[in-house]
Amino acid sequence: MTHNAPTTIPTTKVVRDRLKSYGQKGETYSDILERLMDKVDKDEFMDRMYRRLEEKDQFVSLDEL
Repeated sequence: MTHNAPTTIPTTKVVRDRLKSYGQKGETYSDILERLMDKVDKDEFMDRMYRRLEEKDQFVSLDEL
C-alpha cells in the first residue's frame, strides 16, 4: 500500500463547498487541506514559542515599548 494512494473522506456538501472556497485555481482538495494544516501547524508553533518567552519574562511586546 502506498502512502499517496487516493482516499475518500465522507463529508457534507456544505463542508465540501466551504473547503472548495479556500482553494486556488488548479488546487486539489488535498492541496488545500495540506496548505491549511501547514498554516495551523505554524501558528500553533508560534503561539507556543511566544508563551515560552512570556513565561521566562524575556518577551517584550512591541506595544509595551
